[in-house]
Amino acid sequence: MIASSLQIKPISHPLNATVRVPGSKSLTNRALLIAALANGKTHLTNALFSDDSKYFAKALQTLGFDVQLDESNYEMKVTGLGGKIPAKRAELFIGNAGTAARFLSAFLTLGNGEYILDGEPRMRERPIGDLIDALNQLGVELEAKNNCPPVEIFAKGLPGGKTKIAGNISSQFLSALLMVAPYAQSPIEIELTTELNSKPYVDMTIAIMKEFGVEIERQGYERFIIQPSFFFPLSSYAIESDASAASYLFAAPAICGGTVRVENISRKSVQGDIGFLDVLTKIGCAVTEVDNSILVTGSTELRGIDIDMRDISDTAQTLAVVVPFANSPTRIRGISSARVKETDRVAATCTELKRLGVQVEEHEDGMTIYPCQTFQPANIQTYNDHRMAMAFSLIGLRVDGVTIENPMCVSKTFPNYFEVLDTLR
Repeated sequence: MIASSLQIKPISHPLNATVRVPGSKSLTNRALLIAALANGKTHLTNALFSDDSKYFAKALQTLGFDVQLDESNYEMKVTGLGGKIPAKRAELFIGNAGTAARFLSAFLTLGNGEYILDGEPRMRERPIGDLIDALNQLGVELEAKNNCPPVEIFAKGLPGGKTKIAGNISSQFLSALLMVAPYAQSPIEIELTTELNSKPYVDMTIAIMKEFGVEIERQGYERFIIQPSFFFPLSSYAIESDASAASYLFAAPAICGGTVRVENISRKSVQGDIGFLDVLTKIGCAVTEVDNSILVTGSTELRGIDIDMRDISDTAQTLAVVVPFANSPTRIRGISSARVKETDRVAATCTELKRLGVQVEEHEDGMTIYPCQTFQPANIQTYNDHRMAMAFSLIGLRVDGVTIENPMCVSKTFPNYFEVLDTLR
């Protein structure tokens, strides 16, 4: 059992380790939703068992779906009901699982009854108004006071039609619409009113929909047309390892030197955060792929860079803890959407870097981080954000006196993170 705080002990030698990370959160949650929509049983392997995915699976069970969970073997079996939702009334609690909140809000419109979806206090601060507006335009009655959960859904099926949605707060709004759209009563046309953030996540949604038998028409990232259709159940669907979770292990050799090999992941992954490897290459690391594993080797001298991370914003904190060890400043841009995640990640990252003695400037859309010669010991506040805990633990691999407060918050997506980190020793 991990204590309420955890001191990270530095590693005094270059790394030489092989590790494996859990299944992808993004793929597990998309597969759970699509499997519940398909008509028949789908078997998910290498599924992620974390707070977020468990909240999602429990919500489906509460709605009357047969969802069998085998955590020891990382397997989930979901019996889908062809777009029908058994429960006529349900109150669902989804913690601080933003993906579950957005996907389930759209999914519940297919039902016939009244549903309430709620979560932790931070969940009640995370915007969902753009999705509510888009669904209202499609003829659905649902509401969220202050444009945040709790969400009340008065469902009588999803009529369909045309809708417009903003893409600059979260790509999950669009992904939610795309996945439920085949079960609408008439075709759905979605038009984006802003540029889309995190485009690779929408690419991932489209790719997994295709694997389950549904293709959509699209004009770039501006317009999407989905005809009434249905997903096929799959006798076996293997979830890729999580590229976002892998980013911390990819980054470790940049800080400590040496090489880390992460198994069961490919540069051809449908997950956008695999693009973090290109960022590591830009700052001076070497990246190679061998036998469905990726090897990252650190450099004796890291370079600062100026980079837009809007498409891979979940890895911005990972870069932010690496570049204080670089030889020139780094400017991270395009991540204003990170301010409405589990915490305001821009402000939190700047605050904790300063606590360590790093000079940093906060901008509306990101930050500028300067090279640091002398770090200060610090108790790192994690703001109940798994990515704060995982990212800042990496500095402790090289700097003495780094303590992570509330390390258990990693259970949101990577429950055994600190055990895996320990194997780098």
